[in-house]
Parts: sequence; structure tokens; C-alpha cells
Amino acid sequence: MRFLLVEDDPMIGEAVLDSLTKSACVVDWVKDGGSALTSLAAQHYDLVLLDLGLPGKDGMTVLQQIRSGGSDIPVIILTARDAVEHKIAGLNQGADDYIVKPFQFAELWARIQAVMRRKSGRANPILGTSKVSLNPVTKEARSEEAGPIVLSPREYMLLEALLLRPGAILSRSDLEDRIYGWGEEVESKAIEFLIHSLRKKLGFDTIKNVRGMGWMVSKDD
Repeated sequence: MRFLLVEDDPMIGEAVLDSLTKSACVVDWVKDGGSALTSLAAQHYDLVLLDLGLPGKDGMTVLQQIRSGGSDIPVIILTARDAVEHKIAGLNQGADDYIVKPFQFAELWARIQAVMRRKSGRANPILGTSKVSLNPVTKEARSEEAGPIVLSPREYMLLEALLLRPGAILSRSDLEDRIYGWGEEVESKAIEFLIHSLRKKLGFDTIKNVRGMGWMVSKDD
């Protein structure tokens, strides 16, 4: 998954960025409201982590503009504003969750997973089909052929992208978008290498190539 972190506090931003990266997420970090809106206009994200006390446009204005533009991207507010009226205002403006600083990363990660499940209409935290599945908590994959398998962070991110939309064809650029952040060099044939590695671990029929278009994991019948 690719997240946009909007946070002007360097200590909090570094901690959240580091923890999410270790959890196999791609995170782009901006420090003001204007940059957040520019990033959202230019890049697809799966979720926004939004501080309220930002320079320039504050977080509530950013949230209002996201929703007034018709976007339903999940937004979790991360803020020191703990008054009930602030929570109500944030949720009424369209935030999907509201977390008061300071917080433990374990709680943030659980809230992220819950919001993403609601967004996709899933009650079960496990992603997948009858042939292959992925546990977002343990980062373990399982297939009919191979049983439980431990994946590298990039393998996890690629398989997650495919399993979030079984039956959808994702191109090379779609997959690169989900596993590489700003400024990261994308090596030639990196996606093909990762798919080959996943097929060796999970079975060669797990990920299907659609010639000239990309790759997919088939939906259950």
C-alpha cells in the first residue's frame, strides 16, 4: 500500500515513516497542507495520514478540499487536538478515523488495517482467494501448493497490490507505483524478478501474465 503522510513535526514524521516502511508500506511524507493537495492530485494513494496543525492550509481545510473534490480516499487524522468537539468536527468533515497524539504504532497500524477493511468491504483481515492468501499482521503468505511462506518486504507489497483487487490486471507502472517511493531507483526488470520469485515460492500458476497488459491474481469463481 502507498500512503501519504502529512505531518510537520519532524520527530513524529520520522517515527511514523520508519514504522510504516518496516511494515512494508510505501510512504510519501509532506509537511504542509498545500503540498498534500498537490501530491494527491499527482499520485494515487491508498490512505492519507493527516495532521491538523499544519503550516499554510491546516489539516481541516485539506480534508474539506479532499472531500469536496469527490475523493473517497481513506483519511486518518493524527493530531494533538483531543477535545471532543475537534473529534466530532473531523469525523463530520469526512475523516475515517481520529487518533490523538501521542499514540503507539501498534494502535495506528490496527486502525489503518480496520479502515482499509471497511473501505474494501471486508470483515476478514486476511487478503486473498481460495488459492493464495496474505496475512497483513504476520506478513506471511499461504498457497495451496506451498503452505505458509515468509516474503521479503517488496514481495509482500507486490502480492498485496494484486490481492487487494483479485481479477484486476495491474501494469508494470501500477506495481512500481505501489512498491517504490519518491526518489527510489527502479531497477530494470525489477517487477518481473519479484513476480518470478513469488511464483517460485507460491506456485507458478499463482500470478498470471496478461500479455501486453500486466499481471493478475484470478478471482474465485
